[in-house]
Amino acid sequence: MRMLIALLLGSLAFAVQAIEADRLVLDARQQVGVTLSYDPAYRRLSYPGGDVPMTTGVCTDVVIRALRQQGLDLQEAVHRDMRGNFSVYPKNWGLSRPDSNIDHRRVPNLMTWFTRQGWSLPVKQDAAAYRPGDIVTWDLGRGLTHIGIVSDRQAPTATPLVLHNIGRGTQEEDILFAYRITGHYRPHAQQASAAQ
Repeated sequence: MRMLIALLLGSLAFAVQAIEADRLVLDARQQVGVTLSYDPAYRRLSYPGGDVPMTTGVCTDVVIRALRQQGLDLQEAVHRDMRGNFSVYPKNWGLSRPDSNIDHRRVPNLMTWFTRQGWSLPVKQDAAAYRPGDIVTWDLGRGLTHIGIVSDRQAPTATPLVLHNIGRGTQEEDILFAYRITGHYRPHAQQASAAQ
């Protein structure tokens, strides 16, 4: 019984994790100039807390590293949820069970996990709907997906910049409306709604 309670409490810790939006932006920005390349190769990672070398990675690694700075290990959180709820996650890769090396590094899996945490918000074509620290996903076409963190800085058009890695390392760029947005998530949404 104690073990069951401990497991349940461990799972809830991920769901109620307090995320500071301003800090999330700063933690993502610290990757600019450090993560200089894009490498989608499959790698074996330690678990929990595994990461590819800081000098490289993919778009998801920007989000993973920024959230990890606040104590949320997406590798562990996604893996735990997929172990118990594998059927609700996308089957795009033909896997029959979770893989802690790669599952958290796939945008569709993160979209599912974020939605399951209650972080999902409506997708809008209005720049004012996006706050610093929000997480956005896109469809790049031809089956390619992308993810990034909304910055506290804006383009001259007043559109928020995005911290992301689309192929040249972590950058802060004006891409919010460059591709079709497929998801809008606010990691701190539960905290805000609970306080109101």
